[in-house]
Amino acid sequence: MVPSDAVSGPSLATRLVEHVGRVLLGKGEVVSLAVTALLARGHLLVEDVPGVGKTTLARTLARSIGVGFRRIQFTSDLLPADVLGGSIYDPSTGALTFKPGPVFTPILLADEINRTTPRTQSALLEAMEERRVSIEGETRALEEPFFVVATQNPEEFHGTYPLPESQLDRFLLRVEIGYPPRDVERRLLGARRGADPVDSLAPIVTLPELLAAQSAVNEVRTEDLVLDYLHEIVCATRTTPLLELGASTRAALALERAVRAHALVSGRAYATPDDVKALAVPVLAHRVRVAGAGDGPRARGDAARVVRDVVAGVPVPV
Repeated sequence: MVPSDAVSGPSLATRLVEHVGRVLLGKGEVVSLAVTALLARGHLLVEDVPGVGKTTLARTLARSIGVGFRRIQFTSDLLPADVLGGSIYDPSTGALTFKPGPVFTPILLADEINRTTPRTQSALLEAMEERRVSIEGETRALEEPFFVVATQNPEEFHGTYPLPESQLDRFLLRVEIGYPPRDVERRLLGARRGADPVDSLAPIVTLPELLAAQSAVNEVRTEDLVLDYLHEIVCATRTTPLLELGASTRAALALERAVRAHALVSGRAYATPDDVKALAVPVLAHRVRVAGAGDGPRARGDAARVVRDVVAGVPVPV
C-alpha cells in the first residue's frame, strides 16, 4: 500500500504550481522545476538577465507557503559575516551577543550570487549542504524548509565571478526564466497599476504540509526500469568525447531524487522515464564540463546541448 503522504504529495505540489503560476505568467515549466527543487529539499540556481522575474519567483514561493523570506544582494564588498551573522558587543551587559545574519530564514534569495567573491560565496556551502552553519565554534540549525533561490547574471556582465564547482554542485537544479511570451507580456503591461501581485497572495499550504510533501518524495515508487534508464544517461555523460568531466555519483543521486519530486509535481506517486528526460538537463548540465570549453554561459549552453544529445541517444525503456 502506498503511504498516505505519497498520495497527498501530488495534490499539494499541483496546487503550489498553479498558485505560483498565477504570478509568474507563461512560465509553467520554470515554476514546476522550482517546486520540484523545493519538494526534493534541494536548491535552485536561476541564471538570466535582470528583470525577468527571478526575485518574483522566490517571493511568490515564500508567500504561497506562508514562511519568512529574506534577500541578500551580493556585491563585491560583501563579507561572510554579512551572510552568516556574528557576535556583537552589548555595552549594557558587557557581553557578546550573537546577531543572526540573513541566512537564518526559511527561504533565501541570494541575488546575483556571482557578483561577490568566492570567499563570500563559500559562506553558503555548509548552509546549503547541512542546513546548519558553524559560527564561532557553535553550530546553529537553519529554519525549515531552508530553500535557497540564487540568481546570477551571465558572466559577460561586468564585475562577476564564476561559481566554483563545489558551489554549483549544491544546486539541485539550474534553470533559465527567459522573457515572457509576447502576449503575456502585453497583458502584464495592461494589468499592472502599481500593485505588486505577490503582495495580494495568500498562503495555500502550511509548513507542516510542505514538510510532509517533502517526506512523501521518499515514498515515490521508482522501478528498476526507470533507475536503469537514469543510470545509462549518467554513464553516457562519462563516455562521450564531448565532455571532459561527466556526471558524478552525487549528480546521479541528485537526479534520482529530483525525478521522484518531479513525479509528485506531475500528479503521480511513481516515477517514469519522462521524469528523467525532463530533469536530465537542469540537474546535470551545470555539473559536467564540455571538452576544451571554459566556464562561461556559452560553455554551460554547450553542456546543456551535449546532455540533451546524450539523453536522445539513450533508448527509452518501454
